[in-house]
Amino acid sequence: MLYKILLFPARLFIRFICRKIIINNKSLLRREGPLLIAANHPNSFLDAIILASLFRNPVYSLARGDAFAGKIITRILTSFYMLPVYRVSEGVENLENNYTTFNACHHIFKNNGIVLIFSEGRCINEWHLRPLKKGTARLALAAWQQGVPLEVLPLGINYSSFRKFGKTMFINFGNIITKKQINPDFSDGLAINQFNEILKEQLQNLVFEIDKNDKEKVKKYFYIDQSLITRILLFIPSLIGFIFHAPLYFAIHLSIKNKANDHYDSIMTGLLFFIYPFYILLITLLAFFTMHHSIAFLLLILMPLSVLALLHFRRF
Repeated sequence: MLYKILLFPARLFIRFICRKIIINNKSLLRREGPLLIAANHPNSFLDAIILASLFRNPVYSLARGDAFAGKIITRILTSFYMLPVYRVSEGVENLENNYTTFNACHHIFKNNGIVLIFSEGRCINEWHLRPLKKGTARLALAAWQQGVPLEVLPLGINYSSFRKFGKTMFINFGNIITKKQINPDFSDGLAINQFNEILKEQLQNLVFEIDKNDKEKVKKYFYIDQSLITRILLFIPSLIGFIFHAPLYFAIHLSIKNKANDHYDSIMTGLLFFIYPFYILLITLLAFFTMHHSIAFLLLILMPLSVLALLHFRRF
């Protein structure tokens, strides 16, 4: 229920996080299940939030198990269609809980649902495909063994930045992987290796390979050209947007910059999502009680618009 309530504002808010989202095949966003989305994982839970907001049908996401700390947090996360997956580093005693999650995934598949799994296993802010874990293959093979006509959709996620607000994002879909591509005579181990090779070959073509120090290559992939007229028209509104929002943005930035590491973008986004409406309201009320005129309530519209101007003033 909470997922459905927050989905619409989340879709709106994504437009303020991402300056531009470029998708190579938008028709796949309307796809129905049973479907397993196999993606890389460059930007913590922001990856799952953005994808869930883009797909027409609900998407269940597999998330690191240690985030499910306590009954209240677990209830909140599961209401957002998130399911825990535990690694050895999170306690051997928790590994048995993965069977519960995998069973839940198979139930979702049997009901024509969609599951998102990050096939690299962990999040690192980089333009690089890391070695794939076995979880994606095991989920797919188990579903096929149970007669579920599951399709696996490779997906490459690429951000222009992992620290700047207002980023360009490329979502690259690959070709559907089906049971027919796996040799039926292979043992489980060989079948997992074959599946991972097929998935790896696709993801390598979908995930950008850029050294973090190669500024020219970053510019080549993400730079957005703008006309001089556009820059002139956006300059004043974007300057106003910066002045209005700098106090909030930099307050959060200073509080998390040395603690968030690879989760910086996700924590920043999560805090802004819940704090920003109150921030706009506070500025509006301060303006109203200062000016004593109802025109101050236009700030409820003008402030978000000034943010959009600031985002589009940036080139990458």
